[in-house]
Amino acid sequence: MRFELTREFLDILQEAISAQNIAWINENVCELHEADIAAIIDELEKEEATYLFRLLNEDTQSEVIVELDEDVREQLLQSFSNKEIADQLENLDSDDATDLIAELPADQLEEVIGLIEDPETAEEIVDLLNYAEDTAGGMMQKEFMKVHLDWPVNRCVIELRKQAEEVEKVFTIYVVDDAEKLVGFLSLKRLLFAKPNTLIADLYQNRNMISVKTGDDDEDVAKIMEKYDLVSVPVIDLQGKLVGRITIDDVVDVIKEEADKDFQMASGISEKVESSSTVWRISRARIPWLLIGLLGGILGAQVISGFEGGISKVPQLAFFIPLIAAMGGNVGVQSAAIVVQSLAKGNDQFGSIWKKIRKEMMVGMINGVLLSGLIYVITLIFGTPILGLVVSISLFTVIMFAAVFGTLIPLLLDKYKIDPALATGPFITTLNDVLGLFIYLTIGMLLFNI
Repeated sequence: MRFELTREFLDILQEAISAQNIAWINENVCELHEADIAAIIDELEKEEATYLFRLLNEDTQSEVIVELDEDVREQLLQSFSNKEIADQLENLDSDDATDLIAELPADQLEEVIGLIEDPETAEEIVDLLNYAEDTAGGMMQKEFMKVHLDWPVNRCVIELRKQAEEVEKVFTIYVVDDAEKLVGFLSLKRLLFAKPNTLIADLYQNRNMISVKTGDDDEDVAKIMEKYDLVSVPVIDLQGKLVGRITIDDVVDVIKEEADKDFQMASGISEKVESSSTVWRISRARIPWLLIGLLGGILGAQVISGFEGGISKVPQLAFFIPLIAAMGGNVGVQSAAIVVQSLAKGNDQFGSIWKKIRKEMMVGMINGVLLSGLIYVITLIFGTPILGLVVSISLFTVIMFAAVFGTLIPLLLDKYKIDPALATGPFITTLNDVLGLFIYLTIGMLLFNI
């Protein structure tokens, strides 16, 4: 049965923790799924979270700690001794263990690694710490199943049984040569039905073997696994040697983080923040784009002041300024969002830039005709035919311009290795507002002969 965390449950749990009612906690919390326990701990105060975590058995602790929010995990680790942290690392996969201690101060990190009893585990963590976090090497885990080309099936089975003690989830059995270079993969079905003396060289497959290099960007890895529907992908070094694997759960985390980053950037937040972040950090992340918005507002005011004389002669022009500004920004963001989404899927849109612009111009033309026709009819009710003509022509022009501009900007940003998600944020909205006002008031002055 799926667990649902409620405020009522949290209140009862906090009372049980306060009363140290271990029997109730064991029965109602400790038997839940690790992800549910992590969700509960995320909602507790630091002392309560530490108390509950220490009631869990070692295996459950290792599963829960990787599911916690980063800030909660950091607070929890602060209550642990270095020896306790080292003991936690030995129960984790190498990639999760590396992520757990990567943010520790250098002197503490060194001491924790020195306290790890299993030298192989310590060696794997040290190796992974050498890779940047946003690369395939930083994502991979060192636990995987591999066999050699020259092994017979009976030896292969014995070796795989030994390796299975360290590998929790077996997705693929990789095949390497004497130099540890990846040459293919082995079907479990073919292994089970093969004769004991059959060599792996006669059973393995190397057709359509997909792998990534340690230095590959994590987003590129995610795109590769999505494209080929992989649940795991082998990682090789520059010599082609098999050094690790990346599993689907790590890729899902990358996709989620990238989506969060793009959403925040599109909302005008320039760095990663959480709801639990400090007030200063949240303010620091928002202020750059608010300043751009402020600058855009000043430029818009300057545009309007430049046409002050004309507006004073035809005051009705001022009525539609908010409409023109809003429509320009909305259309630009819509066009930009489509292109950004396409780029996020790995499509090289810059090679077909004119095709994209023509398509958006057609969409803009259809929308422009419909909306400008509608606003012309509405304007006739409240104004004069000439005012309706000014507003409808201006609206059509602004929509066409915004559609092209919204398509072009993210493509250019991507070409110059700048995150195209910037194009869907306040940047393009502010720019379209200013240019839209200029277009509208210029057309107004021309048609009214001012």
